[in-house]
Amino acid sequence: MEIIKEYSNGEVTVVWKPKLCEHAGICVKMLPEVYNPKEKPWIKVENASTEALKNQIDQCPSGALGYY
Repeated sequence: MEIIKEYSNGEVTVVWKPKLCEHAGICVKMLPEVYNPKEKPWIKVENASTEALKNQIDQCPSGALGYY
């Protein structure tokens, strides 16, 4: 069964599919205030604007990150 995690800021919901993640690190490099693999939860959507989140997610090479 596929694991899917969702994190919402009220405007946008970030969807993370761990099985697809290639650990390219683009998310951490672009928005380190949002993505911190050492913390739980590792995605803190409240630390960036909806526009910044969408822009970063569009750069995810594996498709592990999405939004709606």
